[in-house]
Amino acid sequence: MMKIYLSADIEGITGTTHWNETDAGNAEWEAARQQMTAEVAAACQGALEAGATEIWVKDSHDTARNLIAAELPQAARLIRGWSGHPFLTLQELDNTFAAVALIGYHSPVGSGGSPLAHSFTGKVTMLKLNGRLVSEFLMDALTSAYVGVPLVFLSGDQGICEAALAFNPSIQTVAVKQGVGASTINLHPALALERIRQGMAQAVAQAAAFRQPALPSTPIMMRFTPARSR
Repeated sequence: MMKIYLSADIEGITGTTHWNETDAGNAEWEAARQQMTAEVAAACQGALEAGATEIWVKDSHDTARNLIAAELPQAARLIRGWSGHPFLTLQELDNTFAAVALIGYHSPVGSGGSPLAHSFTGKVTMLKLNGRLVSEFLMDALTSAYVGVPLVFLSGDQGICEAALAFNPSIQTVAVKQGVGASTINLHPALALERIRQGMAQAVAQAAAFRQPALPSTPIMMRFTPARSR
């Protein structure tokens, strides 16, 4: 039995460029959630091809009620909503999982890597941990290392893929778009799905040989700059 944990966001999928596309209150969100679901399904398919038997999927965007469950493989268990678990986007992760993967992740606040760059909330304009920009990827990577499960795959914008490789070159990444100012340059949706499936299959197949990064040395220093009130 091989269990894989997958966390999914929406700002890093191919196509998303404006906040309207990420908000369930806007008509443009429907197309974005369809692509988000398709990219997650492609990652699941890659994991299954590599021998996974069970995949836990955490919907990690906004209300955490974006993914369309019926379009995921039957091997997937979908976690919707927020429980208050301290691991947030990795709720229920423990050492029974063989690997962690992140889909649709994005550049952090202060990076300029995407028009949708942020870190958890729009209420900060800079967030650093021991001098390193804090992304949602970074916190998931440290959480995975803490639990002892390798984070082997990430897809998203080019900026977060580069940050992931700088953190740990062993991570398999697929950049589905590039941020340029307030614009994005995107892969065709079908090509993004194929690259995610292939990359995920390779990453899961090699998970047993993955080199786990060291956790930060103490003391740990967190600094943030709050957004100005209007």
